[in-house]
Amino acid sequence: MRNKPELLAPAGNLEKLKTAIAYGADAVYLGGRQFGLRAFADNFSLEEIKEGIDYAHSMHRKVYVTMNIFARNDDFIGMKEYIKSLRQLGVDAVILSDPGILDLIRETEPDLEIHLSTQANNTNYRSAIFWHKLGVKRIILARELSLKEIRQIRDNVPDSLELEAFVHGAMCMSYSGRCTISNYLSGRDANRGECTQPCRWRYFVVEETRQGEYMPILEDEQGTYLFNSKDLCMLEYIPQLVEAGLSSLKIEGRMKSLYYVASTVAPYRKELNRYYKDPENYRFDPNSMSELKKASHRPFTTGFYFGKPGSDSKQYESSGYIRGYDFVAILLENHCDDEMILVEQRNNFKLGDRLEIMQPGEEFIDYVVTELYDEDSNPVTEAPHPQQRLFMPYRGSLKPFSLFRRKKG
Repeated sequence: MRNKPELLAPAGNLEKLKTAIAYGADAVYLGGRQFGLRAFADNFSLEEIKEGIDYAHSMHRKVYVTMNIFARNDDFIGMKEYIKSLRQLGVDAVILSDPGILDLIRETEPDLEIHLSTQANNTNYRSAIFWHKLGVKRIILARELSLKEIRQIRDNVPDSLELEAFVHGAMCMSYSGRCTISNYLSGRDANRGECTQPCRWRYFVVEETRQGEYMPILEDEQGTYLFNSKDLCMLEYIPQLVEAGLSSLKIEGRMKSLYYVASTVAPYRKELNRYYKDPENYRFDPNSMSELKKASHRPFTTGFYFGKPGSDSKQYESSGYIRGYDFVAILLENHCDDEMILVEQRNNFKLGDRLEIMQPGEEFIDYVVTELYDEDSNPVTEAPHPQQRLFMPYRGSLKPFSLFRRKKG
């Protein structure tokens, strides 16, 4: 059996980084405030990158930093100093797509590990070997590859070259994220980290001689979300991903919430561990999918993994998310002596609410809010204020990074 692949999670900020690690990520990827493709994520200052690296390394986990823009001439101003800083901070690898940036890293910090971004559109083993000869340690494969094609690449490249692929998250309607629609419609360049996702918008067709007559692309008076892909989900296919020879399974979502990170990392960690515990008798646990679906998501698709996707990979009716649960609080402290816990509010909740408590590595716990107290120990009936700190009764101790959610409806 092949080696156990790394589970790689997004980290939009320090809190998400720590949460991803708590819920089972082997490594996280993040963006600095320069040279990355998620301009609207929180992103990290150099000081925050250092704190994140120090924390991850203390937990024996890894941190990769994105530098995956398609660079213009002016982007190289200050880049050499930034690369030196990343090396000094101890980053485990840099993710890039631009040959010029790769060349600058090899010139500036030749020992810095390099991962080739999916933006580079690597779809065959000869390209993979080409990049490996230039010093790339890992190829993040194009999203357009099938499991069969990934196995063919694995069988034809050196063992020293690692392969990584996205297994969960939003899919781009364009080829591996290379898209100009956002630039054209809003002036924000998707290839420079500023995508407004206009592919999710609703479109109609207008015939040039019939101005003002808007015709739906499907027979639906509400129009159609023509380019709106479903979300990728390969949770049920861990054995196939492993046998394809992937070294890293990547979850998309640096702009997603802390709750999303926890709710997606946890079931993937659970199924990976279950598979490796007893590969021959492994059977997928449907409860893992139930847990995964408690995070906001679009309907799921397996993308290109089992062949070219058809019309059922698109979500024509709506660009919205399915949100069955609200994330309402995060644990801050256990106060076992007086059987209380301190939580921080993330969404309005009140006395009488039935909640579920997520704990890293554990099944969820049902919980009813019977008492609420503010930080001065005054009883309150609800928690309406963002990041309000409150005490609630709990007998025993909860794990750090425990989260509280409430079912909608």
